[in-house]
Amino acid sequence: MTLPYERTNSVKQARDFLRDLLDPKKTPRIPKEIRKRAYWALRHFPSDLDMGYAADGAPSIFSMPERDSRDDLFSPPLTKSSRRSKKL
Repeated sequence: MTLPYERTNSVKQARDFLRDLLDPKKTPRIPKEIRKRAYWALRHFPSDLDMGYAADGAPSIFSMPERDSRDDLFSPPLTKSSRRSKKL
């Protein structure tokens, strides 16, 4: 049986793997097309904030993740002011 923290860790490990695929220093000789696919997958991959919401809504499925500052590079949390600026 998979526990909520194991499921959350699995999502975070998958996100870290995709990030590593984007870094030529960590993963040399990866074809450009694979790096491109990793980039597009990360664009909509759940952030720690998203995982926190999932944990709040379904605590038997996900646990509260530890905050990862690298998360901000890919999925900054939306605030009312950032939503307004995107509409302009």
